[in-house]
Amino acid sequence: MKSAKLVIKNIGMILSGDMDTPVLDGNCMIAIDGKISVWGDQKDFDTDDATTLVDAKGVTLAPGLIDSHIHPVVGDYTPRQQQLHWIDSTLHGGVTTLISAGEVHMPGRPKDVVGLKAMAIASQRWYENFRPSGVKVHAGAPVIEHGMEENDFKELADAGVKLLGEVGLGTVKDGKTAKQMVDWARKYGIQSTIHTGGPSIPGSGLIDADMVIETGTDVIGHINGGHTALPDDQIICLCESCAAGLEIVHNGNERAALLTLNTARELKQLDRVILGTDGPAGSGVQPLGILRMVAMLSSLGDTPAEIAFCFANGNTSRQRELDTGIIEAGKCADFILMDKAQHAPGKNLLESVQLGNLPGIGMTIIDGAVTSLRSRNTPPAERLPEVI
Repeated sequence: MKSAKLVIKNIGMILSGDMDTPVLDGNCMIAIDGKISVWGDQKDFDTDDATTLVDAKGVTLAPGLIDSHIHPVVGDYTPRQQQLHWIDSTLHGGVTTLISAGEVHMPGRPKDVVGLKAMAIASQRWYENFRPSGVKVHAGAPVIEHGMEENDFKELADAGVKLLGEVGLGTVKDGKTAKQMVDWARKYGIQSTIHTGGPSIPGSGLIDADMVIETGTDVIGHINGGHTALPDDQIICLCESCAAGLEIVHNGNERAALLTLNTARELKQLDRVILGTDGPAGSGVQPLGILRMVAMLSSLGDTPAEIAFCFANGNTSRQRELDTGIIEAGKCADFILMDKAQHAPGKNLLESVQLGNLPGIGMTIIDGAVTSLRSRNTPPAERLPEVI
């Protein structure tokens, strides 16, 4: 059977997702059967026999963006906002991978142990079997409740569950119990996130720095609040006292987001910074939320745009142990093609983003297949790539 060969030529700039080398040399990218093969100077490669040929027209190629914190329910529908096709809209914001922090908005969400396990396994399955608009949704993230025992986590892991929903959104509110369950989850390869800050939905509560530290999750969920942030000294304490991922979200406190960024930079630990939206939520759905966070952290956080983009793909890829989000041979060929927005200030895309402007998305590609063309949500780009 003939291999699927994607060739993208005439690329203006390649962003890598790797903070150590955020910009790569090259004007051509080749992927075989949905995996990155080679990139570099077009004249050095065999670009014949492409099953998909894209002329980038000089725009920038980057790994697809990753939203580290969403609350899906089923398919491309959220009852939280009575909205259909929110995932498709998110794809048009350059996001190709979504990670659940718990399917907490499911009406009648079961809180008994049998029911919560059943829903988690079902959620994992239906997003494994159905990818809305091609987007990869890592879901099936149970919220821990009193009564769970070690074997429950083994059963979940054996069934394919790899995530816990936000610790603190269920009945487990004390650090000692939460730590025991997080340790059980980690033993069986399940990654954990904790709610941080004031209550977000009925049934949630304050999770302060002491409980975050005691619980010891892999990711400090919305360290800038979801929505209400902790006091500054507690945020700084978390940055200094933990090795966990520092997740900054769109639906949080912007000032606390900048405090987290600046503290991580002082600690020389920007590799811990990852981005999410924390939507759908009461504040709505944010199709451009990750792009907005990149522009905000770059412009107000004095961070080069090429580094801020790494917060939205490569950093999350490493933290979440994904096979996408970074330009590396063998990784999934998930890309966005984007350019400076029309009439935006700045001499190029990176300078424009660092001035606080959103780029225009011209195309998304997932597993080597084109999944969307010109974005219906971003401002129009100066140049648009074209499928030949």
